[in-house]
Order: sequence, then structure tokens, then C-alpha cells
Amino acid sequence: MAPAETRYSEDVESVRRYYNSDDVRRIYDTSYGDEHLHLGIYENVADTVDEAGQRTVARIAGMIQGLGPSTRVLDIGAGHGGSARYLFREYGCHVACLNLSDEQNARNRALNARDKCSLAINVVDGSFEDIPVTDDSFDVVWSQDAILHSTRRRQVFAEVGRVLHKGGQLIFTDPMQGESCPAEALQPILDRVHLDSLGSLAEYRAMLSELGLEELEFADLTPHLATHYGRILDDLLANEQDLLKQCGADHVQRVKTGLQHWVDGGKRGYLQWGILHFRKT
Repeated sequence: MAPAETRYSEDVESVRRYYNSDDVRRIYDTSYGDEHLHLGIYENVADTVDEAGQRTVARIAGMIQGLGPSTRVLDIGAGHGGSARYLFREYGCHVACLNLSDEQNARNRALNARDKCSLAINVVDGSFEDIPVTDDSFDVVWSQDAILHSTRRRQVFAEVGRVLHKGGQLIFTDPMQGESCPAEALQPILDRVHLDSLGSLAEYRAMLSELGLEELEFADLTPHLATHYGRILDDLLANEQDLLKQCGADHVQRVKTGLQHWVDGGKRGYLQWGILHFRKT
């Protein structure tokens, strides 16, 4: 008998369909490559998106206390698993990658097989709103630019707190609403990603404090957000004619418009991005 298909809420299923779509895959393949699907840290104009993404991963890893071969890591919203492979390669960690997208998870497994690290990286199909593991299972929960996609962010953090053991660390990045952002300014971005709101630094701090996680550090990397989305937009424009043949004009135009909104929001101070680091007390 085939296993029953996992049922998700309507909001979660909408995100899952989006990241499983062929058009999204083609855009990502054009602009990101295999390893890193998340925002990057750019040091100069020659940096590629992948180099900047690798730099973000290295920066996050360097902030984690006691990272090593015995560290149990859960990456929620893991994409293609580039962060997990980095953690295994550089620190010897065993990592569980939890992700909604069947397409991304299949790519993750194939890349792990290519790099001969399948035994160290377990790719799990699932939602971080209902993490399918027992309590107190992990030393570190890691996430990059994924929590914004949930409409139940407090539930996500409650699940993170549940699966971390006492003293375990949560470290994550997320595009957030800036402190001085007018209420209506983010609506074009929200419409594009089908959300009612973005989280904010103050909101995340309050939620996590209520759930028993203390803040260790916040590394503000906001200037890189506009740079990153501008670089993705440049790559899309450079490959626009090929993408038009594969995805169609309407989809390409929507992506171009959406990326420009992210660039503008970053430059105007409406958005914030950085690394948030907490410990379960």
C-alpha cells in the first residue's frame, strides 16, 4: 500500500505549489545555480550570486557556538541543501533538511549523492509549521529566508523551541519589515509573495522571548538585500530572451516587477535583513 499523501493547510500548500512549479525552477536555475537559493553577502561588484550565498552560509556558521561533528542540525526551508553540505564539509555536522518542495528536495538528494554525503544529510519532506521529529532532538535549528513564507510564524518558532534541547541554538535570516516602513509601502511585495505581512525584528524578538529563547546576537546585513535582488534582476534581464521562450512573457514580467519592488524596498529602508541568533533557556 502506498503511503498516504501529507496534507497541508491551504497557505502551506500554496507555497509548496509555487516552489514546485517549472517556471520558478527555471528562474532559480538561471539566477542562482545549484547550491544556494538564499540572500548573499556581497563584498565587491564581481561577486557571483553563488559566491555571495556561500559567504552568508560561512558567516552564519561562524556565529554558532560549539559547532562540530557531534552537532545535530535541522535546516528548515533548506532549498537545495547547500548550507547542509557546507556544514558537513567544513564542520562534520549531520544535518536534517526539512523542506516543502518535492523538486528542491529531489535536487538536494541528487547533490548529496554527487558529493557522497547522503549518509550525513537526511532530506525530509515537510512543513516547519509542524516539524515531524520528537522533542529535544537538535542542537541547532538553522533557516535562511524561509520563515517569511509562513502565515503562522509564532507556530514555527514554537515548533523550533520544541525540537531544540535546552541550551540549543536557533540561527536564521529573514527579509523583514523595516522599523520606519509606512504601513502601505510593502503592499506590492506582499502581493507578489501572497502574504498579508512580513515579520519585523521587534516582532521576532518578542515572539522568541515569550517562547523561552534568549537573544545572543543580531548581525544587521540590510544593505546586501537590495544588492542581492538587484543582482538577481540583472541576471534575469541578461537571460530574458531564453526565459521568455521557457516561461512566457507574463511570468517573466511578474518576476521582473517583483524583484524591482524588493530592490526599491531595500533602498528606501522599508526592509531589513540580517542574522538572528537565539538560545533556548
